[in-house]
Amino acid sequence: MSNTTYLGRKAVSIENDQLRLTVVEEGGHLAELFHKGAGVNPLWTPNWTSGEPSTFGPQQEKIFGTGVDARLLYGILGHNTCLDLFGPPSHAEASAGMTAHGEASLLPYTLRQEGNALLCAVHMPLAQLEFERTLTLSNEDVILEETVRNLAAFDRPLAWTQHVTLSPPFLNPKTTQFRVTGKKAIVGPVDPGNAPYLKLGAEFAWPNAPLADGTGTIDAQSMKPQAPASSHIAVRMDDGVTGWTAWSPESRLALSYVWQASDFPWLGIWEENLSRPQSPWNNQAVTRGMEFGAQPFAETRRETVERNRVLGTPTYRWLPALGELRAKYWIRTQLADRIPETIDTPSNR
Repeated sequence: MSNTTYLGRKAVSIENDQLRLTVVEEGGHLAELFHKGAGVNPLWTPNWTSGEPSTFGPQQEKIFGTGVDARLLYGILGHNTCLDLFGPPSHAEASAGMTAHGEASLLPYTLRQEGNALLCAVHMPLAQLEFERTLTLSNEDVILEETVRNLAAFDRPLAWTQHVTLSPPFLNPKTTQFRVTGKKAIVGPVDPGNAPYLKLGAEFAWPNAPLADGTGTIDAQSMKPQAPASSHIAVRMDDGVTGWTAWSPESRLALSYVWQASDFPWLGIWEENLSRPQSPWNNQAVTRGMEFGAQPFAETRRETVERNRVLGTPTYRWLPALGELRAKYWIRTQLADRIPETIDTPSNR
């Protein structure tokens, strides 16, 4: 483990012969997963200057505004964890200090080495939660083990989403391909961008997403190549070991996330291709979020609870009073001349 900086942010890196993994201290984001053979970091580097959430002030408000997502946008990188919100807070929660996607993406983490692993831990005073993540490198893979502890004496509905977002140079809307182990999907009820092209709220069989103009479907295993474009899809993942793969023909890197559907039954696919004119986006962002978790859509806690189920599947998890939930998942990387058609499970690699 080495203390370092990443894009001017306080960070820690761990590495082996194949990978370098960098975690920023504030927000605990996995900012860099640099594959040494491919020479690329597939994770999102925003088109604006990143900064420490604790330094957010009037100067940053000129760029990011004063909304509930302002501090998050200022600090967001790569893969952050949304806990215990996935979406905006209610007006009452915002008045009490809660921000979009919850505290886990903003607060400073304790980062320390334990053997060949990196332990990341944070205490969330507003949510009354503790969160720990252990990251272990294993050749071209990363093993992630997480624990969420409830410090409150009541059961609670929990949003817990891995906000994994990809960007150039790995991501190219015209060439990057995707595979997902899910069959049922639904277009989100609200489009997150300014150039929607899918039929809002429509259920469909993955990957044939229905177009908003009623002319047919589009294969969601790729992004819409023409900009501007924006969309959001929720996929009900197959039971058992499940996941997604993205492959870049330019770098030959295949990136997969693999997990148990009992932990995270939903995959939210968020697409932004030069559609948002407002600052800090400025019609410059090209991203695809492959965000897996307990919740299909980014919305308030009340909306999620009242929605209850989508495609026959719960839209949140229960965290018992003074209890905890655990999850284990994997990041898998490899060089390949074509996209792997199956998700590589932990048992066969």
